[in-house]
Amino acid sequence: MRGHNFRELNVWKQAVAFVTEIYVITKLFPQEEQYGLTSQIRRASVSIPSNIAEGSGRSDNDFARFIDMSLSSAYEVETQLIIAKNLGYISEEDFQFLIENLRSIENQLHGLSKYLNKTK
Repeated sequence: MRGHNFRELNVWKQAVAFVTEIYVITKLFPQEEQYGLTSQIRRASVSIPSNIAEGSGRSDNDFARFIDMSLSSAYEVETQLIIAKNLGYISEEDFQFLIENLRSIENQLHGLSKYLNKTK
């Protein structure tokens, strides 16, 4: 199957909403983190829906590879959020909210990857 419509994928919609939340929350990070952790979290989170969109116009094999890259970016964001929480940049409440959303995205990406790899 070629040409998945990424705009119809719930995981893409949820990932875009997640990025929006990341931008709102990282605005509150210390100014000295602007080019450090703030930038890292934002770039990694943006790559989650971006890879879904980029891979959607390719073959199932390529799409599966892009989904795996999205999943890797999600794991990267999860690690960075833990670091931000440990540094006191994120409240426990915001951290739990973001992690719950991120784990939902990770689960959906994992399922989509499994499905695409099964159809090879």
